[in-house]
Amino acid sequence: MPRLIDPGAGGAIGLDELVETLDAYPVDARDEDAFASWGPLLARLGRNPDFLAELAIEELKTRCAAQHVGNGYGAQVFLLRPPNGRYVLRANFWPAREDPITRASGPAAFFYDLPHDHNFPFITYGYLGPGYWSDYYEYEATSLTGLPGEDAGLRFVERARLDPGKLMLYRMRRDIHVQLPPDSMSVSLNLLGADPAQPWLDQYRFDISRGTIAAGLTVTAAEALVAIAVHVGNGLDLAEHFARHHPCPRMRVTALDALASALPDQAPALLARAVDDPDRFVSGHARARLTP
Repeated sequence: MPRLIDPGAGGAIGLDELVETLDAYPVDARDEDAFASWGPLLARLGRNPDFLAELAIEELKTRCAAQHVGNGYGAQVFLLRPPNGRYVLRANFWPAREDPITRASGPAAFFYDLPHDHNFPFITYGYLGPGYWSDYYEYEATSLTGLPGEDAGLRFVERARLDPGKLMLYRMRRDIHVQLPPDSMSVSLNLLGADPAQPWLDQYRFDISRGTIAAGLTVTAAEALVAIAVHVGNGLDLAEHFARHHPCPRMRVTALDALASALPDQAPALLARAVDDPDRFVSGHARARLTP
């Protein structure tokens, strides 16, 4: 399950003080212990009962102008600071299952009942309300090929709640959770670690009942563009190059599927060639597509 962090006993601080400290003492988000050392700082912000309400009021005065500009998340997320390449600070709102907004939007709008991992580490703090529930699992990402239907070796840990004042580190590509609505409206604070390689690291959705990978969730803008480029301009040449030589196996699969879509008569030959790809994800994907 996520790593519990001692929140310490430091007094409350404001958002600006937190940001100044994070910027003055940078850490490598890939170093679990170093990243975890930021946790007590987030807890000190969490002991400030007024900062989020004050920020929300200021945003409402400007019709949420700053959120519209910098917030790439949905309405569930209040962005505290825009991404800076090293970390992201945000607050997440978690309505109860019977709250009007949940009934109107559906639980999927808040990522409830969705078994998933993360391709980045993040620290979370129970800020307001009783806290959302989660069913926690663990797995070893490095041992997997990443194909849908593959046994993920899931290990159930427990069902637990993000209680007020609780501080946890979700470990990248290790912790899986199925988030469940809180008993009443709750808010968590998140400090997300950023890494340049993150867009190329896979994040998965899981089928808990079968213990398997259900699907990959990571899609970069470049992958979406390749899927379009094969149908316009000179995109076929680019996709052909990517399918053979791109360093990311997921992009090779994306380019392969794009070529097969644009050139259906050549699809069997393209897939047969990809069966010999040295990466198990690429070869397994091609083999699965060739199987009737």
